Amino acid sequence: MTSPIIVVGAGQAGAQAIQSLRQGGYEGPLALIGSEPHLPYQRPPLSKKFLTFDTDEERLLLRPAAMYDELKVEVILGKPATQLDTTHHTLRLLDGRELTYSKLILTTGMRPRPLSIPGVDMPGVVMLRSLMDAALIRSQLVPGKNVVVIGGGYIGLEVAAVARGLGLNVTVLEAAERVLGRVVAPDVSAFFTQLHRGRGIDLRVSTGVLAIEGGARVEAVVLADGSRIPADLVLVSIGALPETTLAQTAGLDVADGIRVDHEACTSALDVYAAGDCARFQSGRYGRSIRLESVQNAIDQAKTVAMSILGQSPVYDPVPWFWSDQYDVKLQIVGLSHGYDTIHIDGDPAANAFSVAYVGAGKLLAVDSINHARRHMQSRKMIGEPWTGWMG
Repeated sequence: MTSPIIVVGAGQAGAQAIQSLRQGGYEGPLALIGSEPHLPYQRPPLSKKFLTFDTDEERLLLRPAAMYDELKVEVILGKPATQLDTTHHTLRLLDGRELTYSKLILTTGMRPRPLSIPGVDMPGVVMLRSLMDAALIRSQLVPGKNVVVIGGGYIGLEVAAVARGLGLNVTVLEAAERVLGRVVAPDVSAFFTQLHRGRGIDLRVSTGVLAIEGGARVEAVVLADGSRIPADLVLVSIGALPETTLAQTAGLDVADGIRVDHEACTSALDVYAAGDCARFQSGRYGRSIRLESVQNAIDQAKTVAMSILGQSPVYDPVPWFWSDQYDVKLQIVGLSHGYDTIHIDGDPAANAFSVAYVGAGKLLAVDSINHARRHMQSRKMIGEPWTGWMG
């Protein structure tokens, strides 16, 4: 009997890889391994609509359970993969089971970056990555309570916006000199700082955290200057790391992600990787990149399927991302790394504008805030010589 193609990681990329393989004509055995007890589900709503009860667990599912039966996929949930032997094409699970594969697809995603300070393991201190994390946070968003968010990135600001909208007292602490500093220009950071402060959030930048204090559960966050902020709930959201443990211990080429080529092949024979955990060489940007986005997970998983089916794809996408905070939608296309000038179109005071990032005379990226038309135009312009805004 032919060994199955095994997908390790039951997220967006894993679900897409399975579907694309079947759509592409693969009729052999397929298996999906997930570390969580849930079928593949959407993660972006976890920091937004799920927290406000605007969606539920069932509606988060990427595909109904019946679809996996229709596609004849063996689904193994709640049993993480613990050991990969690329020489013998075997995979060991936490329960001791050993599986043999013909091809292996790693879609292991991300894990939260840990914060190493006293008190971080105390009840009431949470991170947000999984559905279980989101359900725990949602149960504690009680109006009038005090929430402290450590980290001014996408997830931290999205949760802060939800909590404030639900009537909680919210403090955001960012160690860097501005929020979203890794991904947007100072003008965009200033806009979001003003946005959150205008909604009543105590947002502090250049602020270090010394410890988290409490008894049976969290009570306060201690800042580097010794001051204390009352807290009934603390969200630690200081970024994420690619989940590469399985790949690294198996001897694959790993460097801030599992290195893959333009066909999503890893350094090991018959092993592929896709999604947040994969790092690839971008001809468009002339460097190695790793993308943390839904669209990348979908498109790179399709590339894996094409590779396995012998279609020789070349993966070099135009990246795009989004974030919803209150009634503001931020849409980003491209990567702004290496820009030397910016060009603003629209009116930040009216909550509708775009920022173009230009480097060496070419358009590298565009941030659009409540400016959907500019976002769609910009997706066709990335990499082209910058001649100014169109129309």
